Formats: sequence, structure tokens, C-alpha cells
Amino acid sequence: MAIIEVRDLVKRYGDRTVLDGVGFDVEESEIFGILGPNGAGKSTLVESIAGLRIPESGTIQIAGLDPQRDRRGLPQVLGVQLQQSELPGKLKVGEALELYGSFYREPLDWRELIGPLGLSDKVRVQYRHLSGGQKQRLSIALALIGNPKVVILDELTTGLDPQARRDVWDLIENVRARGVTVVLVSHFMEEVERLCDRLAVIDGGNLVALDTPAGLIRQSEDRQQLRFRPSAPIDTALLIAVPEVISVQASGGFLEVTGTGELLLAVTKELDRHHVTATDLRLEQTTLEDAFVSLTGRSLNDRN
Repeated sequence: MAIIEVRDLVKRYGDRTVLDGVGFDVEESEIFGILGPNGAGKSTLVESIAGLRIPESGTIQIAGLDPQRDRRGLPQVLGVQLQQSELPGKLKVGEALELYGSFYREPLDWRELIGPLGLSDKVRVQYRHLSGGQKQRLSIALALIGNPKVVILDELTTGLDPQARRDVWDLIENVRARGVTVVLVSHFMEEVERLCDRLAVIDGGNLVALDTPAGLIRQSEDRQQLRFRPSAPIDTALLIAVPEVISVQASGGFLEVTGTGELLLAVTKELDRHHVTATDLRLEQTTLEDAFVSLTGRSLNDRN
């Protein structure tokens, strides 16, 4: 059952269309990822869902609520952590958590949140003295403290070290296990592959793909790259003649063979026919990053 419904969403800034008819559903208890290059419209999309921006047209429903018409009821079901947020500099961590908890009918015990987020020893520390990563973790706690049905997390692990990032991933998986629906905007491929049930790829204000991470990989061109050192010289024309092979390049004593299908089996059979063995062999298959580039023509961190 869909807990978020987005239909034909259009948002413009002047003569620039940032969202151009975007629509999708998010199911209950799903971790739903939103991917896109910088400037693709991701933040505008989640800010519209959160009611922070008013679209020109289209409809949004979150647990049956309209973000614009139901502004009083929406915070009771929706928690939001945005890329940039600020609190008064002298406000202490514990004070912020107590304050935010008081806004909700059935808040979580904030003491249960701060442990996994590494903030247990920061309760009496003023906000202005927190590092960037600690401020990020506090913003996650504030998004979750209202015990929401849905939480939007925009670049939730930016600025965190690898161990802290994995601790936050564990926390998000535990949040989902309680029945919370998570909308996750991220540029970490490892993060979305681990956490997300489905991914929406946004590019140029359009929804260009919607599938599971594995499904997006299958949608992309099924290319593989085989890299090995031949035990004896071999004419690359022999390998290029193999139906599964697209190209062959020699580099530093290695051969790099790009192809499709049962590439490994086909190449090793051809090598065996000529009494050549592939040593130091490595097979690289299509990744989610490859699929993203195939769909958008750009890498995730491309600013142009």
C-alpha cells in the first residue's frame, strides 16, 4: 500500500523547469532512494514532498495528507533531515532533543537515538561547538524523534567517517524494521545499494528510471570487462573474432577485454585453443554506478 503518492509534479524557478511531471509511489515500510546528478531536482522534489516548496502543479499525498493543506497534521507523520540546517549556537544537544520532542504527541525517547548516533557524550555540548559530522547526526536524531510514519533523509551520511556512516546505516535499518518508511536522497552508491528497496533516478527534472538497484543494473547495457596477463603472446584479432567480445586493449603486459554474455567462458576457451593461460585474471561486471551513467550520461557527482 502506498504511503506517499506523487503525481505529475511540476516546479519552476522563473523560466527554468526544475521538476517536469515527476510521479511515483512509495510503499509502506520501504526504503526508497532518490538518485540524480547535482542540479537534477532531487532537493526540490523532497522539499516539495515535505511542504517546504509549493509546486506549480501536480499532487502529493503523505499518509493521506496534503503537504500544503494539512500543514498542522503533517509534522506528526513526517520527519525531515535536510542537507543544511542550523540551530541556535548556544542550544545544547540535550536541550534541542527535549525541545523537539515536546512538539509531538508520541515522541521517541531521545536517549535511545543518541547512542547509535555517537552523541551520548555530547548531551551538554552547545550546538556551535559540534563538528560538521556531529551536527549531521543531531539533525538525523531530530528527524526521528517525533516517531514519524515517514522520514525524509537528504544526504544523511555526508561528513561522516566510514564507521559512523555504517552505524547510521544500522540505525536506519532498525528504523525501517519498526515500520517507518524512509525516503533517502544520497550520492553514495554503496549506501543506496545496501539500504534501498527501490530507486528513482531523477535527471533534468524528469524521472528517468524507477526500479530496484539490481533491476537498474539489469536495465543498463550488460557489459563486462575481463583483465588478465596472457601466459604467452596471442594475436588480439583472435579474441576480437569471438562473438561475445566487443573490444580488446593491451596495457602494461595485460589484455583488457570488454564484452557481453558469457565473456569469461568464451575468452578462456579461445585462449585454451591456442595453449595460452590467463593469469592475474579479474572480471568486472556492471555496477550501479555504471547503470547510473548509462541512464543519465553523467556520473553522480558531475556538476555540469
